[in-house]
Amino acid sequence: MDSKIRDKQSLDSLKQKTARLSIISNTGLVGLKFIVGFAVGSVSIISEAIHSSMDLLAAIIAFISVKKSAEPPDAGHSFGHGKFEDFSGFIEAILIFVAAILIIWEASKKLFGEPSEQFAPGLLAAGIAVMGISALANWYVSSRLMKVAKEAESIALESDAWHLRTDVYTSLGVFAGLILIRITGIASLDSIFAIGVAIVIMKAAYDLTRRSLFDLIDHSIPVKDVERIKQVICEHASDYAGFHGLRTRRSGPDIFIEFHLVVPGTISVNQSHDFADHLESDLKNEFPRAHITIHIEPCKEGCTHCGSFCTYIGK
Repeated sequence: MDSKIRDKQSLDSLKQKTARLSIISNTGLVGLKFIVGFAVGSVSIISEAIHSSMDLLAAIIAFISVKKSAEPPDAGHSFGHGKFEDFSGFIEAILIFVAAILIIWEASKKLFGEPSEQFAPGLLAAGIAVMGISALANWYVSSRLMKVAKEAESIALESDAWHLRTDVYTSLGVFAGLILIRITGIASLDSIFAIGVAIVIMKAAYDLTRRSLFDLIDHSIPVKDVERIKQVICEHASDYAGFHGLRTRRSGPDIFIEFHLVVPGTISVNQSHDFADHLESDLKNEFPRAHITIHIEPCKEGCTHCGSFCTYIGK
């Protein structure tokens, strides 16, 4: 169903249901990886278990944040609770950094310590199977998360989706590494692939940190969305009305749009109000989670800024 058709309540319910799926999936994979990792003695499998543990914690944080952000505004949070999702994304990114450091530490000790022992062929096969199952499961769950995140514009779910998508790639890397160990018998490849896993997930952590901080400090929404807002507003530009002072910001799944509507000083308050309502309705058709503030001001003779951001559209 299209995001413009779903109402806020159904989107919030879908977000919570999808976040719950991530928790269930990660719980099973964490247990499976730790059991097989310690049985095999593979640091790369154990590093993947640590990575998945961070994913599980991130999934729990995402679930709590989307549930909290769905709460309506109250006396203490008059602009809603959307920032809980932004903060969740930041915490999840920090968790990935922690996981990467732990993996590099353990892999380095094994790589530069005593020579690695050979893995039992049967246990190695079990490790290969677990990594394959993990990659498939996380691909499915991350795809579900990403789809809902895009529809609901949820950074918490998007962060969780990237957690799992990264886990897909790292699981495939460990999968390939275990196969090479079985073919070549070089056990030290296990530690090398574990360090490779850590480097990949640190890059994901950097990207998530950057994205979540942008929203926490009230960064403007993406340029393509700002341009679409301008297009919708400027469709109403004429000798009768002009616009300037457009500002935007994001708070979790919600966006805030503010601008000035300039109208002739001779028209009534009712006419100005009706026109502002019409503009707000058109913008909400494009951005259902938008909170819109329109400042109405009279156009004075000799005004030079009435259509300042509509100059590229012919009137």
